[in-house]
Amino acid sequence: MDSPNLIRRIADNMTSLRKSEAKVASYVLEHANDVIKMRIVDLAAKTGVSEPTVIRFCRAVGHEGFLAFKLQLAQQVSLGGVYTQFAVDDKDTVEDLRNKVFDTTVGSLLTVRDELDPAVLEMAIKIISNAKRVEFYGFGASGSVAADAQHKFFRLQLSTAAYTDPHIQHMSAISLGKNDVVVAISQSGETRALLQSVRLAMEAGATVIGLAPKGTPLSEQCSIPIYVNMEEDHQAFAPVSSRIAHLVVIDVLATGVARNRKPLLKEHLKRLNRSQKALRTPGSN
Repeated sequence: MDSPNLIRRIADNMTSLRKSEAKVASYVLEHANDVIKMRIVDLAAKTGVSEPTVIRFCRAVGHEGFLAFKLQLAQQVSLGGVYTQFAVDDKDTVEDLRNKVFDTTVGSLLTVRDELDPAVLEMAIKIISNAKRVEFYGFGASGSVAADAQHKFFRLQLSTAAYTDPHIQHMSAISLGKNDVVVAISQSGETRALLQSVRLAMEAGATVIGLAPKGTPLSEQCSIPIYVNMEEDHQAFAPVSSRIAHLVVIDVLATGVARNRKPLLKEHLKRLNRSQKALRTPGSN
């Protein structure tokens, strides 16, 4: 299914566009704020194509005409939902870097938000809420997300664990059962050791919820795929938007589970807050 996010849809369809249409697509991706103020004749002139080519481009990305295309583009620009990877220039000031990193991260999060299926999230929340045990698996940056998730769900009076070592993952996976849940987290969805752990957990009868891009081995192998469609970028100056997106999805799941388990948590959270206050210095909040 095509993404509801217009910018993502344009980027995803670049390879299927005609050469002239791809010129329009590239210009829109780089100058979204300018395009929403243009007439069709202006965009055609800027990209060196004909007006009918601009119309064909609009239809290729799901709109009958240029005005409808500009309307959705303007909506996404106003909401900050323009997903683009920034490029660092040697002349960039610290203010430029601040704006590029924040704008890219916010745009990326809004793109992921729009692509998450509420029905799938609800299913995952229900299964976690009723789980006997919940384990979080991840490596590298995804390992830190797994550790954060374990902390969040531990507070909700669930039996939880986070494993970032493949050997421990494998040993734990084979000990799981039908009432247990694994949340497997991967930015690439292709990590071999993680896929092996997922297979072992599923063979043991556990339900596996996968946080990974659509069409990857993890999202296709797990029981409940939650698509977090973020491109990995290994450049030195790349932002950590993918890790942040995974953290936010974990927050959505934790909030849903907390809602479902609210009657059980009221007194527990009060006691937890009191115990935390006892660890702080006098007078601190």
